[in-house]
Amino acid sequence: MLLVVSALLLGAPRATAALDEPGRLWLVAQRAFEDRLNGVARVSLERLVERYPQDGRYGDALLLLGKVRFAEGALEPALTAFRQARTITPPPGEPQEARFWEAETLFRLGRYDAARGAYEGVVAADAASKYAPDSLYGLAWSELELKHRDPAINAFRQLVSAFPDHATVPSATYYLARALVDAKRYDEAIGLLRGYPERYPKSKHIPEALYLQGYARITAGERNEGIADLRAFVAKYPQHDLANQARRTVVERLLKDGRKDELAEEYKLLMAQEPRTAESLYDAGFIATRLNRPKDSEAAWTALRKDFPDHPLAARASLDLAQAAFGRGSFKDAASLARVAAKSDDTGVRAQAQLLVGESELKQKRASPALQAFRAAAEASADDAAVRYRALAGAGLALEEQGKLSEAIRYYDQVAADCPDKELRAWARTRKTAVAAQLKPQPPPDKPAPKPRAVAPR
Repeated sequence: MLLVVSALLLGAPRATAALDEPGRLWLVAQRAFEDRLNGVARVSLERLVERYPQDGRYGDALLLLGKVRFAEGALEPALTAFRQARTITPPPGEPQEARFWEAETLFRLGRYDAARGAYEGVVAADAASKYAPDSLYGLAWSELELKHRDPAINAFRQLVSAFPDHATVPSATYYLARALVDAKRYDEAIGLLRGYPERYPKSKHIPEALYLQGYARITAGERNEGIADLRAFVAKYPQHDLANQARRTVVERLLKDGRKDELAEEYKLLMAQEPRTAESLYDAGFIATRLNRPKDSEAAWTALRKDFPDHPLAARASLDLAQAAFGRGSFKDAASLARVAAKSDDTGVRAQAQLLVGESELKQKRASPALQAFRAAAEASADDAAVRYRALAGAGLALEEQGKLSEAIRYYDQVAADCPDKELRAWARTRKTAVAAQLKPQPPPDKPAPKPRAVAPR
């Protein structure tokens, strides 16, 4: 195909003998777009629409030009092309095609309110359109982005009900269930999630759907069933991002129900498991912490670090051990263990570990390594405001220790202005005031401060 496009571009006699110039440009654009040669397609289409606005293919060329620009990420020019295409009578392409692509472009631009209106327009104009299912999906997501949960639920539900075989339905079903859980409509969510893996065996959301089903069941009062679901999820997807949360939810639920004997027995079973796994040792350590058995938790996590030093959970275990050491005042051990955890590939673990390094070093009056760690924690914690602002506050304290008061104030300013934690925000304001007072020039001790001059009234 590339040879054909090249021949057309060069104007080979055989390829172009029966084509006029607009026809040649259109054919080049079509074939280049099919071959994903977007640059070639765009140049041909821009020439066609600029030079031959009266050509019968003008509308189709505008629509295709919009798609090419969209594929290239040139969203504003794409939007212009789609809107121009919609002004042509009859509109080019299939029914509602230009309006659908306008909506997609608006969504990509982050103009969710306008995208919502365009998606609604597609569905309202032709509910049986080829683009209606994708428009309902886009409409639901626009509503979610606008924090309109109930309208999003309605759009997802309409899609699932009206187009049960559409490619977007597995994802729509999961996100509908998640929105229902957020709305505390647990029974409806559980009904959607039951049998999800069997109905949608190719869905990428199967793990998350299993987790959500367990969480919804526990919250709805189906505790045994929910615990069983979460345990099955952890067993099948032990390294999933939600696995750790699932483990903790199970343990907390058992503790809340007063089933400590069951947890103690589970600890024994996990520690005796052969062959041992990183997941079983980590779970054992976590259970022991919740049972207030620190020696047992340290035994489990130390075994994990020894037997599986390269496993992601080894870094998390190092962090947990570091926190335990910090809690009992062993700051040197805490710093050492936290530095091991800080090598984790998990940004969350890395940020928390660097924060703990900083706090441990500060307790030991080692301001320089503390400052370095706090800055690393702030940089790694872009998605965790709690860690980020604690790190910025810690950096301010470390700078105070070094006598760099102006720099300390800059850190306190950030915390005082933007921290979502009211208590930490108030602390930062107090600290800033105290440091600023130290920077004010004081009169020489051997000379009294000058008296203010009287000002005559006007």
